[in-house]
Amino acid sequence: MTTTKIAFIGAGSVVFTQGLLTDLFAFPDLRDLHIALHDIDPERLATAEGAARHIADRAGAAPYVTVSAHADRRAALAGADFVINIVQVGMGASTRTDFDVPAAFGVRQTIGDTLGVGGIFRALRTFPLLKELGADIAELCPDAWLLNYTNPMAMNVQYLTAATGLTRVVGLCHSVYWTLRDLSALLDVPYQEVTYRAAGVNHQAWMLRFEHNGTDLYPRLDELIASDPQLRRRVRVDMYRRLGYYPTETSEHSSEYVPWYLHHDSEIERLRLPVGAYLGIVEENVALYEKARDALAAGTPLDVEATMEYAPQIIHSITTGTPRTVYGNVPNRGLIENLPASGTVEVPCLVDASGVQPTRIGALPAQCAALNRTYLSMNDLVVRAALEDDPRAVRQAAMTDPATAAALPVERIWELCDAMVRAHGDLLQPSLRATDLL
Repeated sequence: MTTTKIAFIGAGSVVFTQGLLTDLFAFPDLRDLHIALHDIDPERLATAEGAARHIADRAGAAPYVTVSAHADRRAALAGADFVINIVQVGMGASTRTDFDVPAAFGVRQTIGDTLGVGGIFRALRTFPLLKELGADIAELCPDAWLLNYTNPMAMNVQYLTAATGLTRVVGLCHSVYWTLRDLSALLDVPYQEVTYRAAGVNHQAWMLRFEHNGTDLYPRLDELIASDPQLRRRVRVDMYRRLGYYPTETSEHSSEYVPWYLHHDSEIERLRLPVGAYLGIVEENVALYEKARDALAAGTPLDVEATMEYAPQIIHSITTGTPRTVYGNVPNRGLIENLPASGTVEVPCLVDASGVQPTRIGALPAQCAALNRTYLSMNDLVVRAALEDDPRAVRQAAMTDPATAAALPVERIWELCDAMVRAHGDLLQPSLRATDLL
């Protein structure tokens, strides 16, 4: 039997790596795997390797799994069938910069990884790595599927396809899945019996169909919301009531992509928005990593649960020919006809032995497409800034971003971008390090 090689790029994100491996090793018909781990941090790489061996042994998969660890990315990629990208360029220090510098200008963020000033600069410091990764894949494993988890998802997938020429690229996120799990639990309906369809852009897709045994579940959701004042104190519920379609991301995320909430103290209180919440998540992730590292050193079992992420499901379907549907972020190219063709959209995708095949949706409801177009316009400017070495496009992207534009006059937006460029320094491509452009 042919060995399937799966390269993990950024494997030092140990908690995420552990969950993906737990999912992979749970498939009884997925055998003869080579897990090639790469990270630039030696300690994190060693921890990821120890965790992978531990999880394989606990799952009874050790006889069928080879684990290798590589400081050299190219060694991990050579001959890979699948590449899972989970890098975070700059790690926690850069994330704190993404929050602290905008906060000094009066810009509030909750997660800061998709749109807004945080999303822009997370993208710009990730693009150089993505360009190198794409070139390595084209040379060393040109037939591999690149499964990207790194945010900002839509910008990264658009940049990858434009800058590298790779065609087997899919961005993966769990927001659609967990939205449906949570809605099903809220309405006390078994998730396995729910029929649904969602589409839009990552972190701002829309539940277009939501049924149980052929019956529309939206009226039941409406009744529950009307009877529960606490439910109405959530951004995504507020957006649903006004737009008519439930968004597929948390209220914390959703609040950052529109101009209506974070700029207003009254809305922060009404909708219980946790400004700066992601910094706490970063600290929790560090603590979880240290716990895993220490447990491996002490020889104690790791506490790892299955994650139901899409990457293991895609690998299983392509490898075994088992058909299933997942939600993927892919170049639009007519899949959603009232969104830009060059943008990255999130749609259902059929996966089987022939690969990942996106579904054509047609047109979104006009009000949903209007918000998505603003999102994709901002993304396009960030990608163009990198592709065309245009630092002014970075400022124009921030001007286009709804939440940033609601918080600052245009002069301060340019000053904020200058401050972010200085703060991130050498992590940006040289052509984008210019400041004082007026």
